[in-house]
Amino acid sequence: MSRPDLLQRLAARHAERGRHALLRRLRTVQAVQGPRVVVDGRVLLNFASNDYLGLAQHPALVEALVAAAGRWGVGATAAHLLGGHRDEHAALEEELAAWTGRERALLFSTGYLANLGVLGALLQAGDLCVQDKWNHACLLDGARLAGAELRRYPHADVAAARRQLGALPDAAAVLATDAVFSMDGDLAPLPALAALCREQGAVLHVDDAHGLGVLGPGGAGSVCAAGLTQDEVPVLMATLGKALGVAGAFVAGSAALIEGLVQFARSHVFTTAMPPALAAATRAAVRIARFEDWRRDQLARLITHFRHGAQARGIALLPSPTPIQPVVVGDSARALAVARRLEADGFYVPAIRPPTVPAGRARLRVTLSAQHAEAQLEALLDALAAALAHED
Repeated sequence: MSRPDLLQRLAARHAERGRHALLRRLRTVQAVQGPRVVVDGRVLLNFASNDYLGLAQHPALVEALVAAAGRWGVGATAAHLLGGHRDEHAALEEELAAWTGRERALLFSTGYLANLGVLGALLQAGDLCVQDKWNHACLLDGARLAGAELRRYPHADVAAARRQLGALPDAAAVLATDAVFSMDGDLAPLPALAALCREQGAVLHVDDAHGLGVLGPGGAGSVCAAGLTQDEVPVLMATLGKALGVAGAFVAGSAALIEGLVQFARSHVFTTAMPPALAAATRAAVRIARFEDWRRDQLARLITHFRHGAQARGIALLPSPTPIQPVVVGDSARALAVARRLEADGFYVPAIRPPTVPAGRARLRVTLSAQHAEAQLEALLDALAAALAHED
């Protein structure tokens, strides 16, 4: 018997990535202070963080976490159904449901687990899952693990989504989409997709990881910004580790949906609950995100400033109205070279390369935070224009 050597195969795949300038590597951040990070002993302005509202180091969150840790300790010690569900979790779920205009909410340890859990609970073999080609990997993996037929449509193409749904008209169907696409920063056509799902009898599942806290009245997210209700978007997932600056995720919807997930979402049932102290910190973050509108106003000003500054310098940006402002470079080696030049100039903006983005679409993914100052954006734009010109 001569089985393939799996470790050798893995090594060969690793070497292949290296030949195409696609290897990823871990960078250790040694300290964080506001919009600055220390990497390899150097202080860099950080334009790679998803801390859009600048809450990750907010004193109110730190105080809430420390106080709750004094009461509960560090870990939840068990899955939600086996004693890990504390009153901090229950209170947070109520506040998240109220914020997003839903009947109920259910916590998950990560956004990846939330999407795996929802799709695994809703779908089974013979069902259909239709998804945007630019969806996050966890939505794609969730459909595959559920055993459903996965059909993908060209980015934001509602007519193509209709054709994919129509290909299996008798199958139970979910249409799943990111609300804000994490690598391009653009928005899904949610009203049109909601109308399509209503027409086709499909369930609409929206991943609002990058919209919650940033978009909509009171930062309630992309679905609220689009004026859509729980009936039109039955499944809403959002993460807590981006604009809220904490960690974890939740799914919100009807009481029937949440009760079903408690029974059948394996990534909720069989996972230790998030630390109750973290839930307490998240409650503090929710209150700030909901009621301190000046943070969103500041972020909106910075987005406008950055886009105008890029246009003035001849830097081409994708059409994103969100804090995600990608500069598509194309070639992976060139993207790495531009990122290295930026780092030498004091800016942390890692290159994003395939397979995270399509081949030939490597980029610098600039992310903005309410903590940034306009002068810092000006300095980045100058350095970016120089780095792009040098690598032409």
